[in-house]
Amino acid sequence: MKDEARIMILETSCSLGQVALAEGSKLLAMRRLDEARRHARDLIPALAELLKAQGWLARDLDAVFVSRGPGSYTGLRVGIITAKTLAYATGCVLLGIDTFQAIALQAPPLALHVDVIADAQKDKVYVQRFVRGDVQQPWQAHTAVGIQAFSRWLETLEKDGWISGPGIKGKEEQLEGRLLIEPSRREPHVENILQVGLERSKRGEVDDVYTLEPLYLRPSAAEEQSRGGV
Repeated sequence: MKDEARIMILETSCSLGQVALAEGSKLLAMRRLDEARRHARDLIPALAELLKAQGWLARDLDAVFVSRGPGSYTGLRVGIITAKTLAYATGCVLLGIDTFQAIALQAPPLALHVDVIADAQKDKVYVQRFVRGDVQQPWQAHTAVGIQAFSRWLETLEKDGWISGPGIKGKEEQLEGRLLIEPSRREPHVENILQVGLERSKRGEVDDVYTLEPLYLRPSAAEEQSRGGV
């Protein structure tokens, strides 16, 4: 992909969705979506407005980067189907970005390991640990994304380990005294989704428009109900 590639970025994994346009590594414009998670209603109009303001057509896009979770079932489905439709219609590159990897980039400069968590319901959390040897090195995934009971995960947390992610919300009392990343950096920023996407692009990676799926790990509440609550 060329250095000045025209890129669309979609982040709909969390409560506050974001859409953005970039030219290479330069973020040009960003819009936040409705906090009530009405992403299906707001996403397409927001994309159209961003393209119009930039003077671009959809067919001018070289790539679309989309956050693939873990996160909101509805938000992820809407974001990924929109990204896949754009890539299919325009022929641009499609890349699904691991949400937790983008969040890890927002850890404090001196942090050496961070656990990123998100709510998995029923007193469980999605969790992934990232580490780096020193502050000059890039973050590396130390574990795969998994689901753990919140209390069990807390027992494994190192005392000097940082915690980030939307899963902190509502658990602040239980996490009192731990190293918590500030609230404004617990959800993915579009510039970090862009950074991860550009790194993947440099390695020649491309996702398949037919097979890219959200990172769920567990069935939705509706699917569990249809299976009898198992």
